[in-house]
Amino acid sequence: MEIDGRIASVAADYLHASEIMARLASHSPSEVAEIRTRKVPTSALPELDASVKWEDLQLYGTAFQKKVWETLYGLTHPVPERPKLLSYSDFAALCGTPQGVRATAHALALNPIAYIIPCHLVIPKESSDRIAQIREGAENTLFRGSDLYLLDTIDVGEFEYGPDLKRELIKLQFAKV
Repeated sequence: MEIDGRIASVAADYLHASEIMARLASHSPSEVAEIRTRKVPTSALPELDASVKWEDLQLYGTAFQKKVWETLYGLTHPVPERPKLLSYSDFAALCGTPQGVRATAHALALNPIAYIIPCHLVIPKESSDRIAQIREGAENTLFRGSDLYLLDTIDVGEFEYGPDLKRELIKLQFAKV
């Protein structure tokens, strides 16, 4: 969903649309010129993401939620040499709220702009630890440097659209670099 040319939601459904429209209802009609939706296949998200700047986003949320989303956005913009999967606790610390893991996780769950704001890169601590353990063991094997084989066996955590789509988004993110 776009509002006046700025992205307000990237989703597999219209769940965020009702929340956004409720927030827009408080604006006068002259404040919003255009509301538009378009379908973008999952495979096209990396291309869309590559062209989007923070200023191109229209976010509705609390100051804390926006801070979490901006920190997430910064993980992949500019494109890193290699994306990272972070645990919820590591990400909360990165946001400056190490004691606020639940609040940070809640803000992640409310992220209206999937993939561009990469909430899919945050996974449970147990999974993050397991990946680190597997990487260490694989360092001298054929699998060194390839993490994607792990995804089908690791719990990637909660995701509004299910773990399979979360895995697909992670694979897209890692294939992008």
